Amino acid sequence: MGTQAVAALGSPSDASEVAAAPDSAGSLAKMLHILDLFSETEPVWSTAAIIEALDTSRSTGYRYIKTLHDAELLTTVRSGYYSLGPRIIEMDLQIRQTDPLLLASHGVLEDLVDTIGHSALLCTAYRDSVLCIGERRAPLSPANRFSRGQRRPFYQGAVSKVILAYLPHHRLKAIYPRHRSELEKAGLGSTWSEFRAALGEIKKDGYIVTMGEFTPGVYGVAAPVLTDQKTSLGSVGVAWDAHQRRDVQVQQAVLAVKQAAHTISERLMVEQHAS
Repeated sequence: MGTQAVAALGSPSDASEVAAAPDSAGSLAKMLHILDLFSETEPVWSTAAIIEALDTSRSTGYRYIKTLHDAELLTTVRSGYYSLGPRIIEMDLQIRQTDPLLLASHGVLEDLVDTIGHSALLCTAYRDSVLCIGERRAPLSPANRFSRGQRRPFYQGAVSKVILAYLPHHRLKAIYPRHRSELEKAGLGSTWSEFRAALGEIKKDGYIVTMGEFTPGVYGVAAPVLTDQKTSLGSVGVAWDAHQRRDVQVQQAVLAVKQAAHTISERLMVEQHAS
């Protein structure tokens, strides 16, 4: 790069950023972090706000935004303002049509709702949390319950804790120091040994029942979807309000949820061995 080009960038630091960015994994991660800025409460971001949030140079920020916009991951709302782009909608459809975990659950959640009358969820691990990827609503189910695309922490709720219990050892070793205080508050032990013991109890049962961890008076029952190595790919869960549904028997729900999770696990293993 010539002297005039460097001067045009405004400073030596700007020049080094531009030169290093194409080959930098950190630069790529920073660009993708732009997508994390958008939320239900902040669906539109200005160019200036994005650059400020990234704490990067204007030239680098503009390049990141242009790259994401060219890929249709961002779309222009008005001049200088962006929201998430149409490519994400297209990708969501592709996931719904091809995701192995979702495909293996076809008909299972529907049967679960028919059997016990509660709304059913299919979840998977996502970063240090659990993401709902599938749902089947029971009649008259409240609209504000956990639904596709929403996250919950690993340490709260039946669908989360049962996934946590079956994660590989190395994942648990990474998660524990980052969330030690929250795990202790969730009743999962105050030391690593107590934490492992609490998860061991969940694994011994093969399911978990929780009460009121998100909403007072609401039961949650969940069982793991497992690999052939007996580690968690996800979970199947149901929830119901104990005050509104006094006819529900917890043990009936446990058996139905365990069977649903087992069916999905078996389908995934069959598909894996066939491919």
